[in-house]
Amino acid sequence: MAVSQPREEKESEDCSLLPLVHDIIKCMDKDSQDVHQELAKLKAKIQEARELISNMPGVDSSPPEQLRQLATLREQVQTKNQLLQKYKSLCMFDVPKAS
Repeated sequence: MAVSQPREEKESEDCSLLPLVHDIIKCMDKDSQDVHQELAKLKAKIQEARELISNMPGVDSSPPEQLRQLATLREQVQTKNQLLQKYKSLCMFDVPKAS
């Protein structure tokens, strides 16, 4: 059975193109025939990065829509923090002290 990678690990994949570009330049300096293979690797890495970007949440939203969502979420956090402070100040919760 194949175990799928957790989403967080997939999102934190290395999308650095610099090592591949460096390898291509080295191949060109050596007049190596591996240039086409290295270029194919670079093309595959770029395609992989495009797919990761297209699967990111919020990419399909316009910037004004994202700002509205952000404002709504900030309001929710502020309301929840206020409620939390209110409930803390009521002293309804007796926390037993460890002996």
